[in-house]
Amino acid sequence: MRGKGTAPTKGAVMSNVLVRPRRGKIIAGVCAALAERFGLPAFLVRVGFVIFGVTGIGEIVYLVLWIMIPKER
Repeated sequence: MRGKGTAPTKGAVMSNVLVRPRRGKIIAGVCAALAERFGLPAFLVRVGFVIFGVTGIGEIVYLVLWIMIPKER
């Protein structure tokens, strides 16, 4: 189990903390944060946001999460 401020262990599936990473991000790191937290490929999360973006809700959810999820220290 990881504590706060510890480095991720190799092979960890789900992180306990939801933070936007400094590496592996494209715009703000929201999709990368969600992918790391839930153990999903970042590509699938990004595709999901694009699909929801076509319906008009993806952009709003992305902006809200961008504001709510803190940056990795």
